[in-house]
Amino acid sequence: MNERALYNKPYLKKSWEELIMKKKYLALVLAASMVLGSLAGCGSSATTESSSVADTAAESTAAETTADTAAATTEAATEEAAASGEHGPSSEAAPAWEDYDARIAEIKAETDLAAREALMHEAEDELMSTWAILPIYYYNDVYMQSPEVDGIYYNLFGFKYFGFATAPDNVLPLQIASEPDKLDPALNSTVDGACLAILAFSGLYTYDENGQLAPDLAESYEMSEDGLTYTFTMKDGLKWSDGTPLTAADVEYSWNRLADPNTGADYAYLADAIAKNEDGTLAIEASEDGKTFTVNLVAPCAYFLDLCAFPAFYPVPQASVEGAEGYADNPGAWCTEAGFVSSGPMVCTAWTHNESMVYEKNPNYYNADAVTLDRIEFMLSEDDNAVWSAYNDGSLLFIDSIGTGNMAEAKTREDYYNIPTLGTYYAGFNVNSPIFEGKTVEQAANMRKAMCLLVDRQYIVDTIAQADQEVANTFIPTGMADGNGGEFRVNDDAYTYPDEENVGYYDPSSDADAMEAKRQEAISLLESAGYQFDESGMLSPETPINLTYLTNEGSGNEAIGAALQQDFAMIGINLTVETREWSVFLNERKDGQFDFAREGWLADYNDPINMLEMWTTDSGNNDMQFGR
Repeated sequence: MNERALYNKPYLKKSWEELIMKKKYLALVLAASMVLGSLAGCGSSATTESSSVADTAAESTAAETTADTAAATTEAATEEAAASGEHGPSSEAAPAWEDYDARIAEIKAETDLAAREALMHEAEDELMSTWAILPIYYYNDVYMQSPEVDGIYYNLFGFKYFGFATAPDNVLPLQIASEPDKLDPALNSTVDGACLAILAFSGLYTYDENGQLAPDLAESYEMSEDGLTYTFTMKDGLKWSDGTPLTAADVEYSWNRLADPNTGADYAYLADAIAKNEDGTLAIEASEDGKTFTVNLVAPCAYFLDLCAFPAFYPVPQASVEGAEGYADNPGAWCTEAGFVSSGPMVCTAWTHNESMVYEKNPNYYNADAVTLDRIEFMLSEDDNAVWSAYNDGSLLFIDSIGTGNMAEAKTREDYYNIPTLGTYYAGFNVNSPIFEGKTVEQAANMRKAMCLLVDRQYIVDTIAQADQEVANTFIPTGMADGNGGEFRVNDDAYTYPDEENVGYYDPSSDADAMEAKRQEAISLLESAGYQFDESGMLSPETPINLTYLTNEGSGNEAIGAALQQDFAMIGINLTVETREWSVFLNERKDGQFDFAREGWLADYNDPINMLEMWTTDSGNNDMQFGR
């Protein structure tokens, strides 16, 4: 590739300064190469060579027999080592993960807050020691909102509440993302999907315009003295959008459905805070009259009401869910088209896939008098330029996507908003990727650490993200509470980060001297993993590193892929960027069909366990494939 050839020049002491100055030009060149790469990505990611037609059938059979024998031997050795706890079950290069799973379980059961905080630091230490997580920056959220619109509010977790907004003629045209992956609250795992769930459904609790927890379907609750039992009293007269009664029995059904493995919910692990009956169902109970709902917890849980406000715990209508065509094969089949039964401020009345959605006021919503909008019209698009144009010509009054090329102008305008959130934009390595074959656990971790050190995070923030984000050197973000009355990402008497000065796991500085030092460390780490370098500090052709970066469409995400490509190329690592449509990207990433992928996590509630429990072996959000 031309980009690779550019960086194969002899290395000079001042090359970091020169290459950093060239990045803006290179981004344009690499953007073009990424388009070709995304097309090429439709085929095999492996490099193939022609085979000799002179091979005889006998030679082929013998080779296959030998290969099968070797594969069986390797598989047996892998299984034996995995059973001993030396590495993961699928790869000799993947870390063993039983201790991490056990630590997360211990955190959830720990009632001493100081001990719990210490365990969470240990968990993040173990997670970051794999170097499978490559933090880039801590999230904030930017959007454009017309002065004609009022009443949209948000919380720290990226959720936006549109149901009580006001707009001209009581119609609000807006954009938050492209085609949603799933609308079933239990099956959704995206922020845009959560915003749609909040609009169409209700939970026991919600967040108000001040970001504070407030009763929603629940009128009130009582908690036992030991903090293990919650009893909710439901509001009177609750109804589904079709007019049928909504009771505590619907909540009981929906929470058990979330926890049921047959549902396949990514967030099923959140229900682990709740005690279980002998038959595996949750220790929850609706009263016969449907008026009260009782929950028994495993241990006191400071964020339990946050779970009650989280979309995965929203009740869904059993009759609609189980009566839908295709239910046996797809638990979310009931809400894949407009017209599904819901319980929130609005109902979905029209859906032209990959183009638009319409939500209209729900007359059976318990707080319908507070809803002034008649309609919300969603543009479903990831085309940043089209979205920007539609906003500027007045076709849209709110947009949640601002392309890289439009950020400079957006930031000068009064209708630009930059709000705080709790989360981390990062990239991640599949620990079972073939790029780590033949390496030990330590060598694979050194490979990932080397690539982590090469990333110029400040360049990404300044020239691509452009929203004054803070560069990241931890997974748990700045500002997250520690569950013990303080902030988690600090050095204190009880815990000090490995890089004490930078309060994290590495120095994220991007000046030339710092980057050169990290470059030399990266070379040493790769040499320890068996890679060879020439005199100019470039990887030898005898030991290449070729990997792909999977990302979704969007100018910012694609540009970050190009920046990573440049950074890795500085020592000869060949990174190919492959782009996918949103829902395809989500499923390929979830299934582990990648080497290296774009990631981002906005906290679901303000406690570090939320950023840690997602990496347990059986978590539906464990994209890095730990323990698998």
